[in-house]
Amino acid sequence: MKILVIEDEPDLLAAIKTSLEKEAYIVESAGDFASASEKLGIYTYDCILLDIMLPGGSGLDLLASLKEADKSENVIIVSAKDSLDDKINGLGLGADDYLTKPFHLAELTARVKAVLRRKQLGGKNSVDVNNVSLLVEERQVMVDDVPMSLNRKEFDLLHYFLLNKSRLITRESLAEHVWGDNIDQADNFDFIYYQIKNLRKKLQAAAAEVEIQAVYGVGYKLITP
Repeated sequence: MKILVIEDEPDLLAAIKTSLEKEAYIVESAGDFASASEKLGIYTYDCILLDIMLPGGSGLDLLASLKEADKSENVIIVSAKDSLDDKINGLGLGADDYLTKPFHLAELTARVKAVLRRKQLGGKNSVDVNNVSLLVEERQVMVDDVPMSLNRKEFDLLHYFLLNKSRLITRESLAEHVWGDNIDQADNFDFIYYQIKNLRKKLQAAAAEVEIQAVYGVGYKLITP
């Protein structure tokens, strides 16, 4: 899961980033209106933590742009402004939640998990395809109720594939989702090939009733043969 934190207070930004990374999320950041607008125009995120008062502009304007682009889901406004009008405007523009500073990082993490669970899993804590069950918060995969051992990247890859069952996923979007925006600096995508090769072997060894199929020259697709 990839999260963008838009926050201009460096100490708070660092604390939020560290807290979310401990939960195994990929966390990108933006400290002002311009950089946030650029990232939102290029990349797609599973959740956005959005401050209202930013150098160079208002977070509500960013939210309005997201709504126009039909991308305003999974936004949590995090702001020192405890104005009823701001809350109403933010929620009206598509934000899912509103958290007023100061707050406990544990509460923020809980709200992020709730938003992701509500939007992607229909309120459930697992993604289930045939005999494979991926428990999101526990970061555990079960095949016929038997635990399957995966490293962090293999888990993230399988999670993304299960959420996008039967859909073609390009190597570029897969790399960006699992490895973050700095994937732009990679010379090639060989590392994806090796991670998926290992994941395939583990799924086969566990007799999982899902298969990751290569689409030559484009990417991959999870199928249920």
